Parts: sequence; structure tokens; C-alpha cells
Amino acid sequence: MFKSHAFLFIFIGVFGLLGGIAARFSNEFSFAFQNSLSSSLQANILSIERQSNEIKDRLAAENPTSLIFVGDIMLGRDVEKSINKKEGDWNFIFSKSADFLQTADLVFGNLEGPISSHGKNQGSIYSFRFNPLVAPALKSAGFNVISLANNHILDWGGEALADTISILKENSINSVGAGLNREKANSPVIKKINGTEVAFFAFTNLYPEGLEASQNNPGVSSFDLEKIKEEIKNLKQSGRADIVIISLHWGEEYKKEANDFQKQIARSLVNSGTDILIGHHPHVVEEVEKYGNSWIAYSLGNFVFDQDFSKETMEGLALKVTIKNKKIINAETLKVKINSDFQPEIFIP
Repeated sequence: MFKSHAFLFIFIGVFGLLGGIAARFSNEFSFAFQNSLSSSLQANILSIERQSNEIKDRLAAENPTSLIFVGDIMLGRDVEKSINKKEGDWNFIFSKSADFLQTADLVFGNLEGPISSHGKNQGSIYSFRFNPLVAPALKSAGFNVISLANNHILDWGGEALADTISILKENSINSVGAGLNREKANSPVIKKINGTEVAFFAFTNLYPEGLEASQNNPGVSSFDLEKIKEEIKNLKQSGRADIVIISLHWGEEYKKEANDFQKQIARSLVNSGTDILIGHHPHVVEEVEKYGNSWIAYSLGNFVFDQDFSKETMEGLALKVTIKNKKIINAETLKVKINSDFQPEIFIP
């Protein structure tokens, strides 16, 4: 009797143990299977999303994308006096050009000075600083990306430069060509527009010692031609950029033709992958040329400025570029005239 009960208990124990092992194995197998299924499903979902995004980008890229580039923008001195006569309405300055600018998917210009109420005048003979209220007006006019790579952006020191970057950002405007340190100053702005990745760089070779950003100090980007060309190639080869745009603050003031240095630099950058090169600083219009499949505007002249001492300095160009399927399909120039209130007017043929 005892032996039979003992055998029964042993049998039940072994059966229970085997059942526990089986249940555990079943649970682990089920968990592993579910985990594997979940990973596989997740991978498939990610793949579908990626393919869907690629299709969306291709379809978007088939729609024409327009970019507008304008010249130097100086919003102080007599320009500010003109605004004060209009009760401080900064939108007034762009009221004759905003409709045209807003037809583009992106608008780019060069800002000839900081936007700030702070800083210390660095003692330049021409020292510019602009009312912070100009930023909402720039946004309202249609500007999306602004170059700060010029010889005036540090007229009121690093504090004013930091304000400029911050104020533009608050108004949804990207700044390029200057930053709070070397890395930020030299970083491109990359915008995805209708499925096309567009990279913007800005540089100047017109700055005194100390204006270039260092590891821990604000300043402008470094004009190192070989490094710039290498960065362009890396962006193109990695697929991070379909179109590369370079803004250069360079050349000679009031000269109507680009010099040999400008032509050599521009063509070297185009040969390295630059699609559009925009020049500023001469304050007058210089030639625009198609070089290979790229476009070079050596100087777009002035867009907003109070240099009313000559007809040439009260004129400029707007360059309108159309992109489709990630390639430039058209570029046209439109004449800009600055009136007596320092408003730019666009002449559309």
C-alpha cells in the first residue's frame, strides 16, 4: 500500500515537473516567437514607411521648386529714418517686393550687420546695428535663410552676433556663415524643399584678424577653399544634399565686373559640386553666368541700402532659380530698383 502510494506521488511529481518544464518551454518559445514576429513586423513597417517617404519625395521633386536670391540688406542709418517717418512700420520697407518674394519656396539674402539692442561698437568707420523689429518684417516679406558671413556682422561684437542668430531663429529664419563657435559658424543649413535637399553655405574673405570664429568664440565662417570643396563633395556623395548653394561676400566695391580671383574661386567651387554661387559686397551688379550646369552671380548688388550717391548703388538683381527632379531647369534675373524711401521694387518682364 505504502509502495503504491509512494510510486503514485513520484509519478505525480515527475509529471508535474515535466509539465512545468513543458509550460516554461512553451512560454519561452511563445515569447521568442512573438518577439521574432514583432521584430519582423516592425522591420517591415519601417521598410514600408521608408519606401513611402521615398515615393513622396520623388513625387514632390517632380513639382517645380523656386528659390529667390537677393543682394545686400542694410536696415540702419537713412533706411531706419525712413521707417521712423512711417511710424516705425518695418513692413513698409518690403511692401513693394514682398508679393514677388512670397512666390518662391525659399528666399535668401545677405544681412549687412547685426540685429540687436546690445553689444559694443567696435569702432569701424561704418558700423551697422539694426532694430530687432526688422526680424518680423524679414519673415513677413518671405525670407527663410540669411547669410551673416560679411565684414559688418561683428560691428557690435559677439553679444550682438549672438542676439542676431537668436532673433532670426525666433522668427523662423535660418542664419548661415557665422556662429557662436567655429563648428556652428562653418555648418551648412540644409533645407528639404519639395523632396529636394538643399544645402546653404556662406563665407567671406573680407574680415580683419579676430572676426573668424574660434573653438569657443563667436565669429564668421572660415574661408578655407580646400576644406569647402571637400565638404561640398562629402555632402553630395553622402546624399545629404541634392543642391549646394554657396554665398560669398567678396570682390571689390563699386566694380561692375568680377575680378580674376572671383572667377577662379567660383569656377573651382562649381567644379567641386556647387550648383548655385551667389556673390555680395560690391554694392553694384556684376555679371551672371552659366558655368556647366551651374549658375554664378558674382554680385547681386544692393537690395535694401541707403547708398543714394549713384544710380548703380540704388539698383540690384534678384536671381530666381527653378528646380525640378533635383536639378536646375531654369534661372532668370530680375532688375531691382531702390526708390527714394529705400524700398526695393522688382521689375518683372
